[in-house]
Amino acid sequence: MGVKNCMVIPSYWARESRVGWQPGDAVYDHPIPLDQEGTLLRALKSLGILKNPDVAVVVLAVPTSDEIADAVERKVQAIIDEARKTCGVPMAAFGVSHLRKVHQVLDDAGIATYKPLLQLRGYPNVRNLCVFVPHLLGAEVAILIDDDEVFEDPDFLKKATEFIGKPYQGTPVRGVAGYYLQANGEVLLNRPREPWMEAWDQLDRMNEAFDRFILQPPRLKETPFVFGGNMVIHRELFTRVPFDPQVPRGEDIDFLMNAKMFGFRFFLDNTLAIKHLPPPKSHPVWRRLREDVFRFLFEREKIRKQKKLDGMVTVTPEDFDTYPGAFLKDDLEKKVEKASRILADIYKSSGDEEGAREVLMTVTLMREAISENPDPFEALVSLQRQWHTMMRATDCGVFRELGNSLLRF
Repeated sequence: MGVKNCMVIPSYWARESRVGWQPGDAVYDHPIPLDQEGTLLRALKSLGILKNPDVAVVVLAVPTSDEIADAVERKVQAIIDEARKTCGVPMAAFGVSHLRKVHQVLDDAGIATYKPLLQLRGYPNVRNLCVFVPHLLGAEVAILIDDDEVFEDPDFLKKATEFIGKPYQGTPVRGVAGYYLQANGEVLLNRPREPWMEAWDQLDRMNEAFDRFILQPPRLKETPFVFGGNMVIHRELFTRVPFDPQVPRGEDIDFLMNAKMFGFRFFLDNTLAIKHLPPPKSHPVWRRLREDVFRFLFEREKIRKQKKLDGMVTVTPEDFDTYPGAFLKDDLEKKVEKASRILADIYKSSGDEEGAREVLMTVTLMREAISENPDPFEALVSLQRQWHTMMRATDCGVFRELGNSLLRF
């Protein structure tokens, strides 16, 4: 089938509850145990509200371990089959077995060197498959949605495709960012505040950015942030710029940064909303803080190590103000150290000595990472060349036929 717009929804699944996480399993925010229903069916059923759904939907069946990959595919396919009973939108699953066939065709075509770029493990790799699958189908537009969301706006697809691929104020629109509505229907985040959050002012900076770019006119404006579960990406962008597998998390905003470095601008549409209803986070606060610290360190180094290269744009932390720009500047270490001291004291006062040690270890690990002096910019340049070459090599009849044979809508 010919596909112009392809919506891709990654769905993360873990071992059964009685087994739990095992060493070597991938780590995601809230993968659903195989013995539970999760949120995917709710998301797929909500597609039924959309007017004129000129879109094909692909669900990526993402397992935390290859040992459960087949079971995850069966689970996802069963959920798709159930959703089809009430929703007329074309749907298909893509899992590890489908990826193996893609790798086999890469082998047969003599371009096996690109297989490491296509993996179903880790957030950035999963996001790269979220755009590679539409590429296989020849789609012009990839719409990235998460399975813990629900559609409430019948005109969502109309809005998502209204500007993409067209000029806006003299600039071609290759990336559009939507946004999340919280469970209460609000845009701004309303979380319990603790003393350490005054030093680590992420919540304040995020809300400041959301107020400026989402709640204020005009409807379309260039944005410093994007939500991974509400992104619209044109083929001109996703065939040229990849998500960076080096970033530990926050791959969505990192992708926006990569795109900007390669001359593409993201615009936020302040009418393109989706309701976000995630399960409760199960990870401790110290771990979430550590992951954010390393993500911002990585992105700051990418900015600092830029070189003037043909076809690339030099960016600054201020280009991403107020969020994430506030965490890409010279005072990042001070923020981390102050917030970590306060949070460690909170852990100690509650009798959690291990939690306190882990918080302070974040500071040590941060200093070690800085002393290693990595160069994520040079790595990005190399990655982008590989990605673009692979996308051109796979833009042919053989891979189009593969996409149509793998994905039965």
